[in-house]
Amino acid sequence: MEHVVEKHRRDGLPATFDQVDLPALAAREGTPLYVYSAPALRQRVRALRQALSGLNAGIRYAVKANGNAAVLRLLAEEGAGADIVSAGELERALRAGIAAADIVFSGVGKSDAEIVLALEVGIGRFNIESRAELDSLQRIAAARGLMATAAVRINPDVDAQTHAKISTGKAENKFGVSIAEARGWFQARAQWPNVRLDGLHMHIGSQLLSLAPVREALARMAAFWKELEAAGHPIASIDVGGGLGVRYREGEQAPDAREYAAAIAQALAGFGGRILVEPGRWLVAEAGLLLSRVLLEKHGQERRFLVLDAAMNDLLRPTLYDAWHDIVRIDGGQASVRYDVVGPVCETGDTFATDRLLPPCAAGELVAILGAGAYAASMGSTYNSRPLPAEVLVDGDRYALVRRRQTLDELLAAELPATEWRRT
Repeated sequence: MEHVVEKHRRDGLPATFDQVDLPALAAREGTPLYVYSAPALRQRVRALRQALSGLNAGIRYAVKANGNAAVLRLLAEEGAGADIVSAGELERALRAGIAAADIVFSGVGKSDAEIVLALEVGIGRFNIESRAELDSLQRIAAARGLMATAAVRINPDVDAQTHAKISTGKAENKFGVSIAEARGWFQARAQWPNVRLDGLHMHIGSQLLSLAPVREALARMAAFWKELEAAGHPIASIDVGGGLGVRYREGEQAPDAREYAAAIAQALAGFGGRILVEPGRWLVAEAGLLLSRVLLEKHGQERRFLVLDAAMNDLLRPTLYDAWHDIVRIDGGQASVRYDVVGPVCETGDTFATDRLLPPCAAGELVAILGAGAYAASMGSTYNSRPLPAEVLVDGDRYALVRRRQTLDELLAAELPATEWRRT
């Protein structure tokens, strides 16, 4: 993704993204504005597909990373299925043209209504995370005369070496079950005649920059698969999850797709079933940026602030995870001023960067926050009654508006005056 990310980090962002003029785009569509590169998206999914080509493997894109309909449609056209965690994400995937059979339903808290919907459309597989969920799936499937296909999400108790809030594979995390508990489920699977329990699933965390914990978790998964097969419990699918990290800042090295595929192939050598991977961030993060206009420069008593029209409600990651995103001025320039880059929201936490070296930025100038294709717009809110920003997809010298800017009327549309009183 050299043309999209690395050159921009070295030289500042030029006036074009792919071949689209960014100042003209901002003038026409306004800011804050999410901009996604279609070529970069295609490049990543093709690289992963090529790396997995020697395996019986399928890509199930983690919709939570970026659920924009146009992004989903592009990935579907490239052959990706979907990993979903809600009825809303299921509907997004289906509307984008992803076949129900190519959808897996993860998540620790699926409601009965969500299970019903997923069963009725015929999704490929449920990733089961608790005995209570397994019982619910049996009850609901039996009531409708259906057979549900399911995998057990294993918690391999592996430290993913990532931020605590996105680590999901340790014993203290809420996700999955122990291998001991899963073993008991397979031994007693006759108790759930409407659930075809023939898969294993894991996901140890997000933004993984080292494959070492992945290899450790894969080894534990592989040992359990072989144990189950030897005990007469055939396994048709092993879902190795996602979580591959990306380069957000200098010094970080994202895992290579070929090395990742090689680790999977080595750990699961001899497995005759289907292997699934659930990438999200790795496919879309570096294909996106958040374009923002400088509102003002403020000289505090101890700090120098650069106030943008984007805010924490538009991009929550720095506030929530203390996450780093590179920030560049659109036309480059010599980085000679140290700013705290902040938004206008009434929170001290509304801070994108602290003591960040940038070129001098005057009111009205454009900056871009890089690496904003994943867990950015999808985590947005309307805090401080700020309407959601627009999103565009660029492809060569053209662009398409793929989410129009929310109006204040739309933001307020669901609110009602207390004029129709009711009693329970």
